[in-house]
Amino acid sequence: MAPILVLYHSRSGSVQALAEEIADSIEAQGCDVWLRCIGDDGAHPQVNKQELIDCAALAFGTPTRFGMMASQAKSFWEQSSDLWLKGQLIDKPACVFTSSSSMHGGNETTLLHLSIPLLHHGMLLVGVPYDVPALNATTTGGAPYGASHVAGLDNNSQLSSDEKQICQALGRRLANLARKLND
Repeated sequence: MAPILVLYHSRSGSVQALAEEIADSIEAQGCDVWLRCIGDDGAHPQVNKQELIDCAALAFGTPTRFGMMASQAKSFWEQSSDLWLKGQLIDKPACVFTSSSSMHGGNETTLLHLSIPLLHHGMLLVGVPYDVPALNATTTGGAPYGASHVAGLDNNSQLSSDEKQICQALGRRLANLARKLND
């Protein structure tokens, strides 16, 4: 199976921490991972379109910006019309993740916003089901739409135990679905 692409934009490290936790979970399922960033703000190599085409699945995340994805990520997707015209991402499993500085900072709307270009590309969205105990217990990040983190006003990138468990569950689901679709 081709590697799973974990693609993120992160300015202060919170989204990178989510991406790394999801990538670790995917690798724990025996899948290869490409950990890539949009722009030059991340600690990993920048993504190229060929990796998006070649990956078996996609985990995609950015910081929350007024309930929407960061402009760098929006710009990335705005430049993907050539892939859309050729249907090159149709039926790839995908999931989303985000981080904000406050509990009611727009994480859920951002997760939905991150999903829109993926749906336009015909991708299959994977969320977090309520059989994940941390989803019911969390007092920080996490939603049925994807993984999230609440960094606080001090931009703390340390994930809570519940946030880590939600990332792990999301990574597992994405890897398992990718494997089933590639059998």
